[in-house]
Amino acid sequence: MRNLKTIAIALVLSFGLMATANAQSKIAHINSQEFVQSLPSYQAAMTEVDQREKTYRKEIDDLLKEAQKTNERYQREAPTKTEEENNKRARELQEMQQSIMEYRQTASEDLQKKQEELMRPVLERAREVIQEVARAKGYDYVVDSSLGSGVLMADGYDLMPDAKAAIGK
Repeated sequence: MRNLKTIAIALVLSFGLMATANAQSKIAHINSQEFVQSLPSYQAAMTEVDQREKTYRKEIDDLLKEAQKTNERYQREAPTKTEEENNKRARELQEMQQSIMEYRQTASEDLQKKQEELMRPVLERAREVIQEVARAKGYDYVVDSSLGSGVLMADGYDLMPDAKAAIGK
């Protein structure tokens, strides 16, 4: 009787382990970079960043042109000015250049912050859609197949068409 219980327990454990070994996780892949870039909210965010960048670029170009005109004027007038006046003008030009460089740095930082601010909800939405679709399709894992993400081969199920359909594309 005791032997029978031991055999029964061994059989149950064996079948349980075999079932666990045979159960495989379902894995899909998606090129998350391509998916994010296909989102309308991504396009809107990038358009806003591009517009801001063009505005900064124009302002910096205007400042550089003004500095160039001032420099040319100072160069023309230099022979008629005293050495002290010319030194003062040289310092003024250096201050203008420093101011332009600082403005360029501030503009670059502002653009980066704005892009991060605009992209955060886009990336969050993409993640949510991918999770929803993967769960609905019964996938346990989704691997990013974007270039440089470490995936060398992606022959499994591509979640891209389903994710695009979920956002209405």
